[in-house]
This record gives sequence, structure tokens and C-alpha cells, in this order.
Amino acid sequence: MLRKIFNAVVILPLAILFVVFAVANRHIVTLSFDPFSSSDPALGVSLPLFVVIIAVAMFGVVAGGVATWFGQRHWRRAARQHEADARHARAELADLRERSLAAARSGENRVPAAGAGGGLAPSYLAIGRDKQGAAL
Repeated sequence: MLRKIFNAVVILPLAILFVVFAVANRHIVTLSFDPFSSSDPALGVSLPLFVVIIAVAMFGVVAGGVATWFGQRHWRRAARQHEADARHARAELADLRERSLAAARSGENRVPAAGAGGGLAPSYLAIGRDKQGAAL
């Protein structure tokens, strides 16, 4: 249903506009690729004007997409690295949970009390805050 509405509201008017544009600009123009002779070009092609305009617009869209894709490569690389880090952290967390459950089942308590160690905080308890202000 949504696709039919989209076709009726967007695609149909664009198609009508395209046909009207093509009919209004159907005269032949010569594209010259010869910078030295514009009257009798060695490299040239004769096309309807609407074909030239639409081809140039399509080339611009493709060139812009390629430039954007190359410009965002560092963001994609960072996203892949963060995803790998998150996967590693999830695996490590699952391993630690498994060890904790195994230790709880066997009755062992490997975590020393907070006051142990001569009044100093154990090394596994981080003290401070990260950049966002969260307790470490």
C-alpha cells in the first residue's frame, strides 16, 4: 500500500516531468571533445539536448556518491574496529560470567573483600571517571 502511494505521489510526477522535459528539449546538439576546432571537431557526437543534460546529471550523482564513499572510509574503518572491540568485550564478559558461575557453584570466592590489602583499594577496582564522567 505504501509503495503504491509513493509511486503515485513521487514517481508518477517525476516521470511526467521527465517526458515533458524530453519533448521540450529534443533538438540535436553537438558535443565537441576537440579543444582546437569547435566548428569541425575531430571528437564529437550529436545527441538530443535532453540526453546530454540527463547524462551529465547522472554522471554528477555517481561522481558525488563515489566522492562521499571515499570521504567516509575512515568512519567505516572506525565502525569496523569498534564492532570488533565490542565483539571481543562481549566474548570476554561471557567468559567472566561463566567463570563466576563456576566459582559460585564450587563455593569459591576469588574476589577479596574491599577492605583487604592493608586498607588500599584492590587493583581490580578502578578509581576515577572516564571522559563522559562515568565512574570507572
